[in-house]
Amino acid sequence: MSNTHTSSFDASCRRCPRLSRFLQDVRKQHPDYHAAPVPPFGAARPRLLIVGLAPGMHGANATGRPFTGDYAGILLYESLYKLGLSNRPESVSADDGLKLKGCRITNAVKCLPPGNKPTGDEINCCNGFLANELAGLPKRTVILALGLVAHNAVLKAQGERQSAYKFAHGASHTMSDGRQLVDSYHCSRYNTQTRRLTEKMFLDVLRQAHALSQQ
Repeated sequence: MSNTHTSSFDASCRRCPRLSRFLQDVRKQHPDYHAAPVPPFGAARPRLLIVGLAPGMHGANATGRPFTGDYAGILLYESLYKLGLSNRPESVSADDGLKLKGCRITNAVKCLPPGNKPTGDEINCCNGFLANELAGLPKRTVILALGLVAHNAVLKAQGERQSAYKFAHGASHTMSDGRQLVDSYHCSRYNTQTRRLTEKMFLDVLRQAHALSQQ
């Protein structure tokens, strides 16, 4: 599987055989679901880019919008609204009128993976899309990585050595081109219910990334 792409998104992408087969099965079980690669959502020229892992089965995979319709999106969109980065605190569907302000949300892997766990090959295959997306953004754009997979995907897309930038919640890294990368634990149901990530922790790290994007 090649990770060389000429665009930042391909709605018809079928480069990962396992993911393509899985989406075919999902379409049969849920014919009303999006069940296809999920495009980035938000501002065309964002000051803040939020990078997640992959679409969730009954969330983005169903609705066609990142973090929409699943538990992880509840905290994310509430927090964005509190910081004035969206016009409403809930994201329920792709046509609900929600708009992001100076912010965009994307995923390291654009297709739903079985068990929410993409393989290393699938992450690498999709990385070219993320690389092209980052290349098309202003250098001042700050990146907030939700989880280790997203953190590593951003570094790979930027051509950085992962060993040079250790993931830690709240950590802020200046990459070789001067772009800022901020880390957060993923706002998943597991992390929030176990209190590994609290609402305050997430709001604080989002505020930190937003503040950097305004400099």
